[in-house]
Amino acid sequence: MHPYNRLPSSGHNSPSPPPSPLRSPRFRHSRSKAGGRFNQPGRTLIQRIVWHLLSVLIRRQGFFLFAPLLYISGMLLYMGSVSFEVVPIISHRPAPGSVYRSPQLYAKLRPEMDADNSSADAISTVWKHSYKGAEWRPCVNKSSGGLAESNGYIYIEANGGLNQQRTSICNAVAVAGYLNATLVIPNFHYHSIWRDPSKFRDIYDEDYFISMLENDVRVVNKVPEYLMERFDHNLSNVYNFRIKAWSPILYYKDAVLPRLLEEKVIRISPFANRLSFDSPPAIQRLRCLANYEALRFSSPILTLGETLVARMKERSANYGGKYISVHLRFEEDMVAFSCCVFDGGEQENEENSKGKRINGKCPLTPLEVGLMLRGMGFDKNTFIYLASGKIYNAEKTMAPLLEMFPNLQTKEMLASDEELAPFKNFSSRMAATDYTVCLHSEVFVTTQGGNFPHFLMGHRRYLYGGHSKTIRPDKRKLALLFDNPKIGWKTFKRQLLGMRSHGDSKGFELKRPNDSIYTFPCPDCMCRSNKTEDSRALSAT
Repeated sequence: MHPYNRLPSSGHNSPSPPPSPLRSPRFRHSRSKAGGRFNQPGRTLIQRIVWHLLSVLIRRQGFFLFAPLLYISGMLLYMGSVSFEVVPIISHRPAPGSVYRSPQLYAKLRPEMDADNSSADAISTVWKHSYKGAEWRPCVNKSSGGLAESNGYIYIEANGGLNQQRTSICNAVAVAGYLNATLVIPNFHYHSIWRDPSKFRDIYDEDYFISMLENDVRVVNKVPEYLMERFDHNLSNVYNFRIKAWSPILYYKDAVLPRLLEEKVIRISPFANRLSFDSPPAIQRLRCLANYEALRFSSPILTLGETLVARMKERSANYGGKYISVHLRFEEDMVAFSCCVFDGGEQENEENSKGKRINGKCPLTPLEVGLMLRGMGFDKNTFIYLASGKIYNAEKTMAPLLEMFPNLQTKEMLASDEELAPFKNFSSRMAATDYTVCLHSEVFVTTQGGNFPHFLMGHRRYLYGGHSKTIRPDKRKLALLFDNPKIGWKTFKRQLLGMRSHGDSKGFELKRPNDSIYTFPCPDCMCRSNKTEDSRALSAT
């Protein structure tokens, strides 16, 4: 009996044709000579069995119909898309730091943390390591002589936020002094993120700024009318230099000065970071003079800031009037920009944070800041001033920080609505208020970096004899600690105290060639006075 064809026909079953010969004469002839392709010498038993099965399958025409399906099934099985009980399931632990586990760690450590009374509060002992053998003092001298005839007017647009604008102002003073030009009060570029229309005089004391620089750099409110007539009284018609970032001061002499002498008015926009940090002493002196002496906040900002400082000291009177300030970068836009996920727990999308947290690129959450400070020895009664914008999901994210530090204050908590009303819709004015309170704190804690903490670190060094009094945590080490579910409170605290101790020993730091003078004022803006030399000078008088 002939086997029936398994393929569908035109409506009736017909017997299949006789099978084809298993081997062609040509194949038989070649086998007789060389033993055949499938029966070569040296084949193992397993290989012969496999070749035999293949030969049987090839004889069956239906095999060619199911072969693609078998191939696809095999590939799916190999790639792990189809699960069978015989395939082992490999559990995958996310990379260290890729998942936000700090809430679980807090829940584990909190009982021991609250019961810990093993040491005195850190605020009473921090920053006791002064630089031995010498002290630093501000030594920015103003010129006493008159100025030569001006070579023209320089108008710049300061872009960015409060402290990026500050960089532009100080660099503009240095460039104008170097070119013997008259500086027009800088214009603040309206930014789509900060959305603050404030002018120079809204942020800084303009008259004080002009008077402090009068013997070094001429500063005026506007370009004279007789010159503006040439440009139809429109500054946008003035020639604008597009200067590369971090340009050396010699570039201004070679490229900008000739055009200034020709036009008498030039414009530079944008101007942030358009002057190299590594500059001659004369340029650095002008930067120091502008930043640390001439720039003073406007009277309304200064008054509110000093009021909040007094209230912080009054509330912490039982602790010697000492408080710490924390710059928390956990605003909504900062969280969105970081692309880090903070509320997914174990179900978090790992790809969003992969590598960022372990590399210290995710902003610290309020909970993590609290854990860090408690680990560094700041107890529950420490008074904290929190400098921040609108905090992301504040009601939820701030709760653990307030549990760990119930004496935490913000400008909104210290000031009345009436006091804050003139500042609320102006981000730069609010930031200037935070800057003032942080400047006078016992300890400043930075959590993310940026222009705000960099300027504060330098300003605090300038005020406190070269000592920074700043905590800059190692966020990579913190990420590993926060990711360790087995760590105990004693080990955690020991690690954090070591991190703080390392920062204590680095309180004094000299500026290196490519460092910012606004972060490291020594030695360009400060002089080192040896105690021995001071005593000799006193005895001589």
